Amino acid sequence: MPHNQINLSACLDAAVTAAHAAAAVLQAYAHDRSELIIDKKARNDLVSQADREAEQAIIGLLSERTPEFGIVAEESGGSAAGLASWYIDPLDGTTNFLHGIPHYAVSVALVAHAGTAVEEAPLQRDVPVIGVVYDPNREEIFTAMHQVGAWLNDRRISCSQTRQLSESVLATGLPFRDFSFADSYMATLQDAIRGSRGVRRFGAAALDLAWTACGRYDGYWEMGLAPWDVAAGTAIVREAGGVAEDMHHEDPWPIKGYVYAGNPHTAVALDAMIQPHLKRGA
Repeated sequence: MPHNQINLSACLDAAVTAAHAAAAVLQAYAHDRSELIIDKKARNDLVSQADREAEQAIIGLLSERTPEFGIVAEESGGSAAGLASWYIDPLDGTTNFLHGIPHYAVSVALVAHAGTAVEEAPLQRDVPVIGVVYDPNREEIFTAMHQVGAWLNDRRISCSQTRQLSESVLATGLPFRDFSFADSYMATLQDAIRGSRGVRRFGAAALDLAWTACGRYDGYWEMGLAPWDVAAGTAIVREAGGVAEDMHHEDPWPIKGYVYAGNPHTAVALDAMIQPHLKRGA
C-alpha cells in the first residue's frame, strides 16, 4: 500500500469495535446512575466518569490499531495529525444519559486529510471517510465508508425522498450552552415551524444526523456544536446520498459545528431558510 494511502476497511472495523467497547461502559453506568460523579465544565455542559471511561476505552483501542493517526476527543482533547485523525464523542447526549432518557450514542469518525489517498486518488481537502454512530439502547449501529455506502446494522440506508420542506419532518438542537447565536437560531426555528410538517429536538446531534441518513428525518440543522458531534454523522449522511455541510460554506465539512443536512432537495431548501438569519463570523 502506498505510504499516503489508508485502509478504510480496517479503520471501519476498529471504529465499530471501539464504539461497542465504549457503549459497554456507558450501559454499565446507566443501570445505576446514582453512583456517577458529575462535573460541570460550563453552564449546562456536564461530564461524568462514564464519559471519561468510555472515551479512554475508545482511545486505547484506536491508539493500538492506528497509532499513526491523530486523535481529537471531547474530554481529553488532542490534535489532528498524520494522514487522518479520529474524532471521538464517547457520549453524545450526556444530559439525556444523566437524566435517564434513553437517547444517546457513541460517535467515532475518521477524517482523512488533504493529500491522503483514498481509493488510490489523493483527496483535495479534508473529508470524513469513516463514520460510526452506535445507539446502545436500540442496538442500532450506523456505519459509513467513503464512496462505499452507509448502513444501519446490516441494511443499506439512504436519505428520504421528500422534496419539499412543507412535507418534511425536521430535527434540530436548541441553544443550551452557547447563546451567542440564539437570535439567529430562533428566527430560523420560527421559519421551520411555520414551513415544515414538524420539528423535533431529541438532544443528540450524532443521532439526528444518523436518523436523517436513514430517512426518519427529512432534514436537520444545528448551530454551535463541536467537531466530534458532527464528524461521524456527516460521513453517514453523505454516504446515504445526502448533503451535510457547513452553514457558512467555508469548510469542507462542518468542523465548526454549524451544520445543515438532508437529501439533495431538503438540504438546499434548509440552506435557503437559514442563510437570511445567519450572522457572519458566528
